[in-house]
Amino acid sequence: MTDNIYKIKTAEEEISIRRFTPADPISEITNLLHTSYKFLANLGLRYLATHQDDSETEKRLKKGIAYVGLSNDKIISTVTLYYDDIDSNNTGWYKRKGVAHFGQFGVLPGYQKKGIGNFMMDIVERKARELGAAEIALDTAEGAVHLIEYYKKRGYRFIEYVNWEVTNYRSVILSKRLCE
Repeated sequence: MTDNIYKIKTAEEEISIRRFTPADPISEITNLLHTSYKFLANLGLRYLATHQDDSETEKRLKKGIAYVGLSNDKIISTVTLYYDDIDSNNTGWYKRKGVAHFGQFGVLPGYQKKGIGNFMMDIVERKARELGAAEIALDTAEGAVHLIEYYKKRGYRFIEYVNWEVTNYRSVILSKRLCE
């Protein structure tokens, strides 16, 4: 495993995970996000990733350190790590020194529950630690109980609630200590 390409074997195939490049098709990543968030959209949760356009996808990818997962050259997963992201739209927790966060995290439904998402989270947690972050955080819908439980099993804890202008729900900020 190098910083450039990571490999994970599922029961069916080997998945490569690497950094996003400008040559990667933005529309494919946007469609991946729409598809992987469709279940949440069907629950009435309007995550930005359920409806964002290509320009928003590209802006979010380039703002951080983005990774894509590939199966036979098809992009099947993505996640973007943000560090030193002092954005005026961010919550107080995300603005704290030493706190990284991630977003645009999605795995196509046919590839879910195969360890790919966990592996991608391992990558961003490790990268955040390498960058000097003491914490890594995320936000998700308060009503997405299954996601909150998933993150809690990975060691994330509740920090605060926040209302984003681009969603129709109250979000929870969860964070995990990277250093003891």
